Amino acid sequence: MAMGFGRKNTEEIKLEEVKIWECTSETCNCWIRDNFKSSQKPTCPICSSEMKETTKELQVVSNNSIYSNN
Repeated sequence: MAMGFGRKNTEEIKLEEVKIWECTSETCNCWIRDNFKSSQKPTCPICSSEMKETTKELQVVSNNSIYSNN
């Protein structure tokens, strides 16, 4: 069986400006995509600090969770 290590990925990576929540702690760099958050105003899952809403250019992904707030 041949392995495809030499193949180039022909699928284009799509980027878009995405709303995220990032931790406000100076010592933590955790962030969460808005459509993956677990509450209206999430707290950091790593350090439990407050999180603030901002944007970041990220690869497009879908959250098909039944709990999603899309």
